[in-house]
Amino acid sequence: MPVIHGEMQDYALTLDRILEHGAKWHPDGEVVTAHKGAVASRIRYAGLYRRCRRLSSVLAGCGIGAGDVVATLAWNTQAHMEAWYAVVGMGAVCHTLNPRVSEAHLASMLQQSGATVLVASCDLLPMARRVADQSGVVERLLWIDDAGDAGDAAHLGEPLEPLLAQAHEELAWGGFDERSPCGLCFTSGTTGAPKGVTYTHRGSFLHTLRALQADTMALTRRDSVLLAVPMFHANAWGVPFAAPAVGAKLVLPGRFLDGGSLAALIRAESVTVAIGVATVWLGLVDFLDAHGGDVPTLKRVIVGGAPLAPALMERIEQRLGVVVQTSWGMTELSPTGTMAPPDDPDRAAHLSGRPALGVDLLLTDAQGRPLPEQRGHEGHLRVRGASAIQRYFGETSPAVDADGWFPTGDLARLDAQGNLIITGRAKDLIKSGGEWINPAEIEEVVGRIPGVSLAAVIGRAHPKWGERPVLLVEMRPDSTTSEQELLEALRDKVASWWVPDEVIRLEQMPLAATGKVDKMRLRAEFGGAQWRREA
Repeated sequence: MPVIHGEMQDYALTLDRILEHGAKWHPDGEVVTAHKGAVASRIRYAGLYRRCRRLSSVLAGCGIGAGDVVATLAWNTQAHMEAWYAVVGMGAVCHTLNPRVSEAHLASMLQQSGATVLVASCDLLPMARRVADQSGVVERLLWIDDAGDAGDAAHLGEPLEPLLAQAHEELAWGGFDERSPCGLCFTSGTTGAPKGVTYTHRGSFLHTLRALQADTMALTRRDSVLLAVPMFHANAWGVPFAAPAVGAKLVLPGRFLDGGSLAALIRAESVTVAIGVATVWLGLVDFLDAHGGDVPTLKRVIVGGAPLAPALMERIEQRLGVVVQTSWGMTELSPTGTMAPPDDPDRAAHLSGRPALGVDLLLTDAQGRPLPEQRGHEGHLRVRGASAIQRYFGETSPAVDADGWFPTGDLARLDAQGNLIITGRAKDLIKSGGEWINPAEIEEVVGRIPGVSLAAVIGRAHPKWGERPVLLVEMRPDSTTSEQELLEALRDKVASWWVPDEVIRLEQMPLAATGKVDKMRLRAEFGGAQWRREA
C-alpha cells in the first residue's frame, strides 16, 4: 500500500498579511507621527489597515495594478507608511526615493523604474515636481503630510487626503505570488553609482521573522519603538513590518531628527527601543549634555550603517543609560545581516554580532577563494540568504558568484564566537608605496579618543608614494586635543608609515544620505594632489 504523506497549507508569505495580522490581533497598537512643536498624531493598527486598503483603491483608480511601480519621496510619517502598505498590499512595487541625493539621480531612478505615480511629502513638492518632469514617466504627483509646508507649491500636485476621504471601497489585498517584487531601493551611492535593489514579499517576510528573534531586534507588543532610520533607505531596516507584526507602538519622527525633538518624543511616547545610525544618537547625547534631562524609559539603542567608535558607544550607553546593539547590513540584504544580542555581556563597538537563521557568511581571499580557516583571519566578506540580492535592478548578469555568494565589498574577520568584525571597505584601502593601508584601523584608534566626535581617513594623491593618508576629524566643542596628540595616539598602534601626513579639523563632518560619513565627498574635496590647506 502506498504511503500517503500529509501536506501543509500553501500560505503565501506576502506583506499584506503583516498589517492584516496587526489589525486583527493587535488592533489597539499605535503608529505615532511627530509634527512641529512636538505635537503628535496617532492611529491604531485597525484604523491604519482600513485606510491603507482605501488608498489601494485610490491607486487602482490612478491605473496602478499588480507589478506596477509607485514611487515615494517622503519622510517617516503615518501617511508614508500608508503608501507603503497600500502599494505592496495590492501587489504593486513601492520605489522609495531618497530626498538627500541629487535631483539628476532621482530623475534617473524614476526613469529606470517607470513609476507613473509619485507620492511626496508636501515640503518636498518643488523637488518632486522637478524630478517627476525630468523623468518623463510620472503621470500623477500626489502629496501627503499637509502641515502647512506646501505654501505656494501646493499647486504642483494633487493632495492625496481628499482622494482618500472620497474612497469608500477597500481594495482586496493578496492573491499574488510571494516571490513577486514589493519594493525597490537604490543604494546610497557613497562608494559608486547608485544601483537598484528589488525586494520580494517572501524575502521581506522572512527578514521580518529574523528581525523579531530574541537575539536580534527582539521587539514585542510591550515596546514603543522610535524609528530614526529613514523609510526611504533599505526598508527602514524592516521595522515598519516588524512593529505591526507584534503590535509594538511605532513612533515616527517625521523629518525632526535633531536632539531636542528626539528627546521630547522619547519622553512623550515612553520609547523603549530606538533605532538609527550613530550620528543621530550623538545629536541626542549632545542635546542632553547641553540642556540637561534624561530619557528614563529608553532601554535599548540599535545602531548600524557604519562601524561605531568605542568612545561614542560608551558615551551613548552612559549618558542615556541604555544597552547599545551594534549591527551590520546592506541595502542588498533587505538590509540586516548580523546583530549583537541585547543581553550580550561581551558586547563591544567593533563587534557586529552573528547572523540569524536564514543568513550565511563566508570569508574569501581577493580572488573569491574561501579562506581555509574562517575564524580569526581577515578576508573579503560574502553573504547569501533568503533576503539577499540575486541581481541588481535592470541588470541581466547575476550579482552573485557561481555558488550564490554575494560579494559585499567589506573586509572582515570572525572571532572565536562567530561575531562579525568589519575591518574596512575594500574600496577604501589606500595604496601607498605599493603597500595597503586600512583606514578603518586608523579610524578605530582615533575614535577612542574622548574628544573626537567623528573621524575619517582618506587617501590623498602623492607624487612619490601614489597616495598618503589624511585624517579628518570633527571634535567635540569642549575638546582641547591637539592635532599632534591625535597623531601620537596612533604611535605603536599602527605601522609608522600608516600615520597620516596631516590632520584636518572639520566644523561638521559631511554625512551621506544614510547618515554615514560621506567619503566620496571627502575625497572630492581633500583627496586631490592640488588640494592645499589654506594659510
